[in-house]
Amino acid sequence: MSGLDHLVLATPDLPDAVATVTRLLGVAPVPGGRHVGRGTRNFLLGLGDGGYLELIGPDDDQPVPALPRPFGLDGLTEPRLVTWAAQVTDIDGAVAAARTADYDPGDPAEMSRATPDGQVLNWRLTLSNDGSHTGVIPFLIDWGSTTHPSVNLPQVTLRSLEVTHPDPTTISARLRALSIDIAVQPGLRPALIATLDGPAGALTLL
Repeated sequence: MSGLDHLVLATPDLPDAVATVTRLLGVAPVPGGRHVGRGTRNFLLGLGDGGYLELIGPDDDQPVPALPRPFGLDGLTEPRLVTWAAQVTDIDGAVAAARTADYDPGDPAEMSRATPDGQVLNWRLTLSNDGSHTGVIPFLIDWGSTTHPSVNLPQVTLRSLEVTHPDPTTISARLRALSIDIAVQPGLRPALIATLDGPAGALTLL
């Protein structure tokens, strides 16, 4: 059964997004690490039940990467909840099962990042056929033997996560192919909407 691993909040100005989240929730995200060669870094905030929020943005201490930064970062003008990840323990099996159910989540790819204390985290995730991982359908992620990033993070509460799409029937079928049970509401455009609760108040991300 796939479950929420993390939400991805992409932002063109990472320090500003971290400051805003801290002010509105009353809990500060902590540095996650740098994605060397991809021109990005992230901050993390726990959401309970092993999930977390990833704030990702350009890393000004790295050279401009040869390829576009992930999550459409180079074209963003404000923070946006761009996608989410579903955790699996056998990513190859999960991909095969989804394809049997007529949805192709893409081939797994190897990824890594360095943490502030010098550790290297390794994981595998699925990329769509165009090499992206954005949208209301989550990408799959398998942390293998790596300690999950949510361990020991400062925590807020994920009150709700909503999915909207102009074609909810198709999106619901694709989510079922990934063993994800979440209602898809009709909407004018694809959107993820997450509401978080912290000591200082609530924050809605979309």
